[in-house]
Amino acid sequence: MDLNALFKGRFCCFLKDPLEEAETWGESVDKLLCSKSGQAAFRQFLKSEYSEENMLFWLACEDYKRIKSLPEMISSANRIYSEFVECEAPRQINIDCGTRENITKNISQPSLTSFDAAQKLIYSLMARDCYPRFLKSDIYQDLLRRADAR
Repeated sequence: MDLNALFKGRFCCFLKDPLEEAETWGESVDKLLCSKSGQAAFRQFLKSEYSEENMLFWLACEDYKRIKSLPEMISSANRIYSEFVECEAPRQINIDCGTRENITKNISQPSLTSFDAAQKLIYSLMARDCYPRFLKSDIYQDLLRRADAR
C-alpha cells in the first residue's frame, strides 16, 4: 500500500505521524474517528467496500454541528439532505424510512440536531459492521506492519 497516496503525501498536515497513531485505532472506533489520519485510512477502506458515503455523511454532520450562523446552517442542511438523505441522493445513506421522513419533514426549518438520529444510526452501522472489517483489512494490517517495522 502506498502511504503517500493514502495520506496524499501530506504527513505535515497531521498532528501526529499516522504510523504512530495506527495502533491506537484498534482500541475503539472513536479513537479511529478522532484521528485525521485514521479517518483517511477508514475512508479509503470504506471506499473499497462502496460505502464511503457513511464516513462522508458522519463527517458532514460533525461539521454541521459546529455551524454558528442560521444562513450557513440552512445552506449546509440542504446540501447534506440533497447529497445523503433524500431518496435517490447521489450518496444516499442507509437509514430507516422513519428517520428519513422525519428529516424530510423538518428540513425547511433545520436545527443543529436535525441530523442527529441519522448520524447515530450511521455511526452504529460503522462501529458494529465496518470497523471490525477495517481492523482485519489489508489497509489497516499493512499500516500496523509498517509501524512495527520502525
